[in-house]
Amino acid sequence: MSLKGKVAVVTGGAKGIGRAISVQLASDGAAIAVWDLDGAGAEDTATLVARAGGRAIACTVDAASAEGIAAGVARTRSELGPVTILVNNAGISGFQSFLEISEETWDRMMRVNLKGPFLCTQAILPDMLAAGWGRIVNISSSSAQTGSVKMAHYVASKGGVIGLTKALAMELAAKGITVNTIPPGFIDTPMLRSSQVNIEAAVAASPMKRAGKPEDIAAACSYLASEAAAYVTGQTISVNGGRYLV
Repeated sequence: MSLKGKVAVVTGGAKGIGRAISVQLASDGAAIAVWDLDGAGAEDTATLVARAGGRAIACTVDAASAEGIAAGVARTRSELGPVTILVNNAGISGFQSFLEISEETWDRMMRVNLKGPFLCTQAILPDMLAAGWGRIVNISSSSAQTGSVKMAHYVASKGGVIGLTKALAMELAAKGITVNTIPPGFIDTPMLRSSQVNIEAAVAASPMKRAGKPEDIAAACSYLASEAAAYVTGQTISVNGGRYLV
């Protein structure tokens, strides 16, 4: 699925799903701007892309800060060109019982997981409108489809991402811009391994009896960013090994 000549921004690209998406879209031909608070990790991802023959830059960006995003967009446009593919992947997680979630914790979750995609999309959308072509892929979570114990703040933020995706898809459908969301299921990432999830128990309970790989999400993102998905918008493409069936 050729993305030759396209420029993509992948937020949260320093590791895990974001790194896999960056590598995949680069292999499809896109130039990649890897955005992450972890500047060293973003550099590592950009190096992986370059070693594989792709083109990438690493930008230390807080994807929930309007000022940081503006600086990231300016550098990306200057070094790579206008952006027509945006993957809103940056996010945080957390486990607390509902009554223990503080207002500060709630607000931080919403700022990173929901306000971040809003700000990034607003900043980059003018490039897509000017081109008459664009792809926005929002990484949400299967927990927003099923619910999850001790994750009310996280689930609410990712549910908002799914809603935002649908609203934007309707608004932009006639402008050559598609907007879709991928809610990953049980994916083996550094975030998962640092969480409270019992990995062995979750694997045993899953239909496929294995955790997903970041590359599974990257493959779906590759499709949604391509011309093959030109008539696909507003959709929730569940990549979860059968954990949740629509």
